[in-house]
Amino acid sequence: MFVVRTILFPQKIIYLWLKFYYMKKGKLIIFSAPSGSGKTTLVHYLLSRPELNLAFSISAASRQRRPNEIDGKDYYFITPEAFKEKITRGEFIEWEEVYKDNFYGTLRTEVERLLKAGKNVIFDIDVKGGLNIKKQFPDNSLAIFVQPPSVKELEKRLRTRQTETEEKIKMRLEKAHEEMKYAKDFDVILVNDDLEKAKDEAYNIVSKFINTPSS
Repeated sequence: MFVVRTILFPQKIIYLWLKFYYMKKGKLIIFSAPSGSGKTTLVHYLLSRPELNLAFSISAASRQRRPNEIDGKDYYFITPEAFKEKITRGEFIEWEEVYKDNFYGTLRTEVERLLKAGKNVIFDIDVKGGLNIKKQFPDNSLAIFVQPPSVKELEKRLRTRQTETEEKIKMRLEKAHEEMKYAKDFDVILVNDDLEKAKDEAYNIVSKFINTPSS
């Protein structure tokens, strides 16, 4: 007698497992944008509105921590070597090497923790990573692309932050040109040319999505 075993790749297992959880519990709200577009500010604002029942999905990152960032709150900061080991073990829902040895990713255990608590999960995530999550969970996720009014304004914001070297700013601007090509693939494009207006628009979009029953 022959025994046939079905072997699922880690990514497929993650997909099936998470699909069950998000259908039974919360929704997924994805914010993506070129660096400096203001998505993090918008995400923090939405998190301050308790009626939305949001919880922040903390991404893992292999880059150096900035002075104002807290490990376990802004990101889980791990070394590139440890990040690669987690990739091998299939611990990420999605991940990307944004620059050489500069990885970002969403840990399966992080999303599991929030969904088990009955929360709607909000992501502040790289453009390709956001689209990857949307592709895996199209029915119960909302992908929002935060667009700066112009690349010139984006450069101004990056320089105002004073957290990047000239080389890093140049790299981010080059990447922004590429990322903005993907805006059309998102559910919503939110232009952040006025922060208070963008906050109101983001709130209305997310509130409507959360309060609309899943199909």
